[in-house]
Amino acid sequence: MNYEAFKHIVLDRRSVRKYTDQAVSADEIRELIDCARYAPSDTNSQTWEFIAVLNKDKIKEIEAITWEELHKRAAAAEANGLNKEARLLTKSFGPYATAFSDAPVLIICLATPYTSKFRERIFDPINLVDEAVWAEEGIKSSCLASQNLMLAAHARGLATCPMTGPVLLAADRLREYLGIEANRQINMVISLGYPSERPGRLPRKEVDEILTIIE
Repeated sequence: MNYEAFKHIVLDRRSVRKYTDQAVSADEIRELIDCARYAPSDTNSQTWEFIAVLNKDKIKEIEAITWEELHKRAAAAEANGLNKEARLLTKSFGPYATAFSDAPVLIICLATPYTSKFRERIFDPINLVDEAVWAEEGIKSSCLASQNLMLAAHARGLATCPMTGPVLLAADRLREYLGIEANRQINMVISLGYPSERPGRLPRKEVDEILTIIE
């Protein structure tokens, strides 16, 4: 592949929230995960795992769990006199947080514990950083793998939308519902399917606005 073909994939990818009824096969999902697993990771730690939910009833249940927790947060906000914020939470944030509900597949992206020869031999013995930093290291690599997955999906004619709403609102219940081990961090969820919409390209900051070159 030449550079222009690759750049087309990157620039043409969209976050899609509406899908056709066409099923996505387990083999197609395996292909995407095959691409995801070749993402870079700190000391090749490969701190990623994925759960692909194809069962529509389970996807709807995850949606229901997310809405239930959202309404609890809204009620708590109202009790504290934050009525406007409560309304925005349910009417504005809620639909974005549950935009996976009609997707054929919901992928749960996990970050596994970060371990490396440097951590074991050097970093931990000298207490280099707090434990929370190592949790972040796992998330960083998991995010790289997730981007690989989404670009691969677009290249195959599929569409995705990454979301953190269910994680922000209902991580504990999602963990319990799917039987996710306690030492796995839930990073994000990604809806996956064949697109029934084509969102326009959103504006981006100019290169010179986000780049500093030091010579």
